[in-house]
Amino acid sequence: MARDPYQELGVSRTASADEIRKAFRKLAKENHPDTNPGNKAAEERFKKVSAAFDIVGDAEKRKKFDAGLIDADGRETAQGFPGGGPWGGGPGGGFGQRGGGFRTETFEGADLGDILGEMFGGGGRGGRAGGAGGGFGGFSQRGADVRAKLEIDLVDAIRGGKQRIAFSDGRTIDVTIPKGAQTGQTLRLKGQGSPGRSGAGDAFIEINVKPHPLYRREDDALVMDLPVTFYDAVLGGKVEAPTPDGPVNVSVPKGANTGTRLRLKGRGLSDARGQRGDLFARLVVTLPEGADPALEAFAEEQKAKRPYSPKRRA
Repeated sequence: MARDPYQELGVSRTASADEIRKAFRKLAKENHPDTNPGNKAAEERFKKVSAAFDIVGDAEKRKKFDAGLIDADGRETAQGFPGGGPWGGGPGGGFGQRGGGFRTETFEGADLGDILGEMFGGGGRGGRAGGAGGGFGGFSQRGADVRAKLEIDLVDAIRGGKQRIAFSDGRTIDVTIPKGAQTGQTLRLKGQGSPGRSGAGDAFIEINVKPHPLYRREDDALVMDLPVTFYDAVLGGKVEAPTPDGPVNVSVPKGANTGTRLRLKGRGLSDARGQRGDLFARLVVTLPEGADPALEAFAEEQKAKRPYSPKRRA
């Protein structure tokens, strides 16, 4: 079983969604395989924090985990055993001899193979319940889990959606991308792994958000460069700005300069709850291409009348 996801991320159980997201981003960045090539320990740590964020970074899963409805692996937990004995099934216990045969009960909301594996040392999904040689009642474990990586566009990470992924065995499935998906986040698709006698394993899909040619992330904000003409910068006016949701018109103030930022509320990144942040358009004043005699004459005139030192902007 995985470690407690709160401990894995180094946050308290009362941590806000923003605190959890920041802790995950920090750990994912430190341990990402791309920045730690060949470091198996970092790779394993990266997988663990990704799995932890998959639980507590999702509001619904976090509620279920806090209520004890799922475990740290995202699996549903047994909510008690039916019957009166220590294992259910009435007096004398549910798991016992009756008429010379071994009897099992079906537990609502629980996976029988996992319960038997934990009770009799079968090691959960990794082996057969009851140990080698078939164990108790001949229960085989689930099929193996499978893992895959999925690259998505930044816009899909913001808005969510569906993408199709192909496995090496030829199967294809549609993966639902949650709003606010982040690089390193792992999606668990229950029952989509390799088949087994007691059911299929799970599929774990690791998300990688591709760099975008226009938008970039700066901490929790989404930023882009927005070219504007010399005339709009001097006189002010309306210009069209591209956003992940389509083009919108923004107002450029008079006397705007390169580096001036315009805030487009609610057009930025999505968090784990699907709430949108802001997009900032950084103005880049752009002169016309090629020589412009009239503009050159105006510049010469203004240079003589009104010389100035340009502000240095980062």
